[in-house]
Amino acid sequence: MKGQDILLLLKLISLQKQEQLSTEAAMMSLAERWRDWETTEEETLQQKRLIEPGGIKAWRESLYTVRSLENSTGIGKTQIGDSLRRCIDIGLAKKDRKYGVPRANRKSLLEFFIYGLKYVFPARMAEMTRGIATSFSAPVLSTTLYSAGDLIPVWPDERAKSKGLKVQPVFHTVPFAVKKDKDLYAMLALTDALRLGNPREAGVAADMLGNIFREGT
Repeated sequence: MKGQDILLLLKLISLQKQEQLSTEAAMMSLAERWRDWETTEEETLQQKRLIEPGGIKAWRESLYTVRSLENSTGIGKTQIGDSLRRCIDIGLAKKDRKYGVPRANRKSLLEFFIYGLKYVFPARMAEMTRGIATSFSAPVLSTTLYSAGDLIPVWPDERAKSKGLKVQPVFHTVPFAVKKDKDLYAMLALTDALRLGNPREAGVAADMLGNIFREGT
């Protein structure tokens, strides 16, 4: 198993969450759900296409093309194909019988995260750097858990606002991918709480990931 597999599987969960929104909510998620700026003309046209005959079906299929997955995760096209085959082979992904798109096997993935992730993808905090807050310092956990010190874990990123101790993400494109997807950011930050191994943080993160994975199933 490789780091891009984790990123891709969590992206598939995020995409499925988007699908499960109503047409109206889906349109909002494309332009206004967590943006603090006005919708562009192109985004408005994209919203209108969703309510046309076959619009939702076409929209769903467009999310899972290799090009779309590459654009949203930063994982190369060849790597995406290899990753999907690998994850299907080991039972962490499957093809949706109704729609034919790839899905993460959420139950098995959660089990792997809780019991195996920190051994396959161990993490430790290193030198001070500028980066994107992760683990207990990310928004998804920052109001639930509090650091015992001032030094927070971050993914290295020159354009980020935070400064803290470097944590290598599971795949090098994680900082790029999370800027495009708030739900993906939350899930990857929670996986880092599991990777870093603090029992209290890991327990809270496991419960939160379980709740996210169960949404809409």
